[in-house]
Amino acid sequence: MNELPLLSALVAVPLIGAVVVASIKRENADAARWTALGFAGAVAVITALVAVGFDYSDDAPWLQFTESYTWISAWDLNLSWGVDGIALLLVALTAGLTPIAMLAAWRDLDSVTRSVPAFFALVLALEAAMLATFLASNVLLFYFFFEAMLVPMYFLIGSYGTGPKKQYAAVKFFLYSLLGGLLMLVAVIALWVNNGGVFDWQTLVDAEPMAAGTLQNWLFLGFFIAFAIKAPFFPFHTWLPDAGGAAPAAVAALLVGVMDKIGTFAILRYCLPLFPDATRTFAPWVIGMSVIGVVYAAFVAIGQTDLKRLVAYTSIAHFGFIGLGIFAFTQASATGAVLYMFNHGLATGLLFIVVGFLTLRRGSAQIKDYGGAAKTLPLLAGIFLFAGLASLSLPGTAPFISEFLVLFGAFTENEPVAIVATLGIILAAAYVLWMYQRTMQGDRNPVLDEVPAMKRDLTLREKALVAPLVIAILGFGFYPQPLIDLIEPAVDNTLGFVADEPADLPLGADNE
Repeated sequence: MNELPLLSALVAVPLIGAVVVASIKRENADAARWTALGFAGAVAVITALVAVGFDYSDDAPWLQFTESYTWISAWDLNLSWGVDGIALLLVALTAGLTPIAMLAAWRDLDSVTRSVPAFFALVLALEAAMLATFLASNVLLFYFFFEAMLVPMYFLIGSYGTGPKKQYAAVKFFLYSLLGGLLMLVAVIALWVNNGGVFDWQTLVDAEPMAAGTLQNWLFLGFFIAFAIKAPFFPFHTWLPDAGGAAPAAVAALLVGVMDKIGTFAILRYCLPLFPDATRTFAPWVIGMSVIGVVYAAFVAIGQTDLKRLVAYTSIAHFGFIGLGIFAFTQASATGAVLYMFNHGLATGLLFIVVGFLTLRRGSAQIKDYGGAAKTLPLLAGIFLFAGLASLSLPGTAPFISEFLVLFGAFTENEPVAIVATLGIILAAAYVLWMYQRTMQGDRNPVLDEVPAMKRDLTLREKALVAPLVIAILGFGFYPQPLIDLIEPAVDNTLGFVADEPADLPLGADNE
């Protein structure tokens, strides 16, 4: 199975699907929906084949299923793909959440005023770009798709979003990400020049480490700022509440559930192995940013009046935990950070989707327009509460073990930082439970009785699409060991570059 070009197929299938779906006539909306879902299902099947053929042993190569094809021969550029345990986990998240998001948006689009084929084609194009960033083993190839994904997301927010500020949110998202990408491009070029015209990630990692000093620091910042904006980390976060609030709920689930993880994934894939000394130099600053982000975003979330903006702010707090886990440089904290990327995608994806169900019925995302909704929507209210509790890392749900490992690992290195970050858990309980109480409990808003849709509980389609997320959150909450076994070798390889006493790496890296 390793000889099959499965990684190329993972990128090519959704790209081909985007072209096919875009060519469907606008009036054939159902054909576009089913065709797009078929291509997304094919991606899920290919991902399953990669997972089955993946070598989970500790002495396996860092990158597996590697492929390389000539791209631009004059510059010795190749289309190079490879996957490690961290990337495979996020590829699985992408492949699983994309068809769920499609089903969530199945009947949400007004086919009279919006092109359904264009929407689903953009979702497939976005999926292809996200998968390519996780699988690329060439720095320039990664940069190409890192920037390319901005285009479909821009149109998904600007053309299919809601609210009077959707265009503003789309432009703000695009400009922030583009600025970070331009800084990264300068750093990519400088890296290429400094390493004799090499873009191949494996070659760069195996080469003699770059000398510590000013150049490495600037290159680290060029990459890190781009990734911190994408994540986003405080104080680069201000685009996310606007984009998450304006995007359709299904698109917001992909934006926050998957796309933002590219930033934290890229920190692990590029910053730590390529710029280890600079990573250690700036680690205290990043940890400070992360802890501030945890507390600040939690306080701001408490004061939000818009459901989707509130969920977006909770994600900023969660990314603070991920940043803390990465830059604490312990196996427990880094393993927890990677688990957090995956589990946050499950929990926040579910929360955004359920919020979408609710706002579609009511026609409003304002919390004040609800109150006592659980009386006529008991099942939706139950799933809403479950998603909220998972988001605040209730024991027994998947995010709990992620948060525990991050705080446990960070505590062994820096007790005061871990203690302050723990405040975020208390604040999370406050904003989640208060949000639920104001929308679902308490005195019933009499206006809800005048809205027929507020008397329609979850449909069969809605039950079917939330069920896999609920099962995954509970399953990995009680038994996360398979995920830990998958990512620990890649985490150990990555941390070996920034450890005070680098460990022997099973890929031939020079650690002298």
